Amino acid sequence: MTAPAGLAAALPQYSVGQKIGSGGMGVVFEGVHRSLGRHVAIKQLPADLVGDPDVNARFDREARVLASLDHPHIVPVYDYVQTGRDNLLVMEKLDGGTVHSRFHGAGLTGEQSCAIALAMLGGLHAAHAAGVLHLDVKPKNLLFTSAGVMKVADFGIAQVVSEGATMMTHAGEVLGTPAYIAPEQAMGNALTPAADVYSAGTVLYELLCGELPYDRTRGAVSMMRQRIFSDPAPLPRVPEPLASVVMRSLAREPMQRYRDAEAFAIDLSTAATVVFGAGWLERSAVPVHLAPRVTGSISQQMSRQPDAPTVITPPIRAMTSEGTRTLEPADFRGKQLRPASELMRPTGPSPLWPGIVAAIAVVTLIVVAFLAPSTLRHPPSTLVLDGQTADAPVTLDFSKPFTVAGKANGEVQVQFAVRAGGVLLGRMIVPGVTPEADGTFQTTIKPNPLLRWVVGGAVTGEVQIGPQAAEQFTVRTEHPLASVMGAGSLLIGLFALAYVESLMRALRRGFRRPAAPFAAVPLGALFGACLWLFISTATVREPAVGYGVTCAIIGAIAACGFVLATSWSARRRLRG
Repeated sequence: MTAPAGLAAALPQYSVGQKIGSGGMGVVFEGVHRSLGRHVAIKQLPADLVGDPDVNARFDREARVLASLDHPHIVPVYDYVQTGRDNLLVMEKLDGGTVHSRFHGAGLTGEQSCAIALAMLGGLHAAHAAGVLHLDVKPKNLLFTSAGVMKVADFGIAQVVSEGATMMTHAGEVLGTPAYIAPEQAMGNALTPAADVYSAGTVLYELLCGELPYDRTRGAVSMMRQRIFSDPAPLPRVPEPLASVVMRSLAREPMQRYRDAEAFAIDLSTAATVVFGAGWLERSAVPVHLAPRVTGSISQQMSRQPDAPTVITPPIRAMTSEGTRTLEPADFRGKQLRPASELMRPTGPSPLWPGIVAAIAVVTLIVVAFLAPSTLRHPPSTLVLDGQTADAPVTLDFSKPFTVAGKANGEVQVQFAVRAGGVLLGRMIVPGVTPEADGTFQTTIKPNPLLRWVVGGAVTGEVQIGPQAAEQFTVRTEHPLASVMGAGSLLIGLFALAYVESLMRALRRGFRRPAAPFAAVPLGALFGACLWLFISTATVREPAVGYGVTCAIIGAIAACGFVLATSWSARRRLRG
């Protein structure tokens, strides 16, 4: 394809030749400076964007900075031209191919991949120091000179075209290459050098193992959503020192990555020296201009392991062709481009209402637990326990024997039981109790030693004398929280709450859990019941079954609501 006539007219000092490349950020033509004889590459920004005043202003601003960048691993910009029809960048022409072509051809050894990464990081760090972000770091933008020096091309072009935002068509086609962009770039958040650190880490990940850290078979939008809401897959078949460095660069949160490209390069050079041994950089045959701090890290590591074995790795090739298509200017001509963050807005059921219902349920649960009465209604009783009439609540110490006095006709069996919310906690039987001549009796009950640690707060006491109907009354104990009813209910409730939170965390991370709302129901019911029992015990309230059942139902509603809200929120974000 020959250059358009308007392009040649805009650059009269250059002889413009054939088209030599294209991508989401523009078309590239070869050229020669007529006076100097210097071979150049001329990048023409997409014509659809030239009429945008904002794009023109950004181009003018960024081009001035790009032209000032001077680093051995950055493709220099010689000139820029802005006309009514074209925005043009004139750059050095590199004839040694790209990292992409080598990776998909003969392949790259681990030493070569790390050397290329150091050169890439050196160029990125120099650009970041000048206030320029790349935002489109990928193997096709890493070019070699005829002497084998690797240089980073297209600095700032993504910033010029879209002000750093990832652009998409309504059909979900992505401008640029979505396989390497950082999560915050896909989300449309504020961008820092950490975005380029992430992209550089993704490139190195792919070069070292032949794969990308995310599934790229489900389309560009899905890939972007994976990196926003899911952690990358661990780097396979790569020794730990090197793998840990790469994985740190791929942290989803920018603050958890390397603070800058040079810090990444320092750790990478150290890890590569540990893995590959002395002289690995020279063996790679990739010329690299190292910053003093990076050189120092290699020297320090060599002094720590002077006799480390030399490791030579076989070439790694790309295992699959590009799984996501790069949208080129001709593809989006006439199509409306919008920031990806707008087109990735959540779809599906709104998580607002189940969240509101769950929040109301939590408040109601606490209120209902505190509204429970302090004692239950029991028929009048003539029993005397440890000198206390059972007409009113009696206080017993279940770590010691206590007496029960009452009336009986003839020799009888006396049973003492303790219940909480209708659940039997313990029963003691004293057989053969003989009353006095006046029909009264008194016997001693020796509690089960475990009863002291089970019962806490207020419970329902029950005494049955022979065949007579059992008499019930309220029993209070000391140290209510030092019991299963107190501390035990709290621990079990916290366990249920933690399990619900683990379900929600899995959903937030993008894992599909269709049964999560159903699993949350019994867990929420358990939490509600335990909260009711704990509050009853701590406030010395005699457990009422009706309030316990109500709290369990409310707890189930709350847990199900929170899980549904989390599930729907994750589904809206991950859909596509």
